[in-house]
Amino acid sequence: MNIVLWVLQILLAIAFLLHGWLLLSPPLELVDVLNSLMSPAFRIFLGVAEVLAAVGLIAPGVTRIQPWLVSCAAAGLLPVMIGATILHISRGENSSAMTTALLFVLLAVVAFIRWKVKPILPRTASKARGHSMVI
Repeated sequence: MNIVLWVLQILLAIAFLLHGWLLLSPPLELVDVLNSLMSPAFRIFLGVAEVLAAVGLIAPGVTRIQPWLVSCAAAGLLPVMIGATILHISRGENSSAMTTALLFVLLAVVAFIRWKVKPILPRTASKARGHSMVI
């Protein structure tokens, strides 16, 4: 189960990193479309949130420093996916709405399982001291 969760976390992180970057630095032909959907400030806010969440899905678990943040990153994206699903439904973009709804479900699974079922254990002080660097 741990391997499946890590694969899921990595795939979600890649998806949100790419989408967040697209919102932060869209191609010129996409800028007008995005600005018609949302204000530039909100677009940038969402882009930053998605990029940070992508980091949050991976970095705390890999470093085992504050690994509970993995669940927080996944849970923090849930309202974004609800909003995205509603936006796509209102525009008649059914396949995009299904994609964002699926992302919602996957994020909810990661948030819950990493919170309650299979949390990543934090690094302990005794293990951290055991890895000293010799020069």
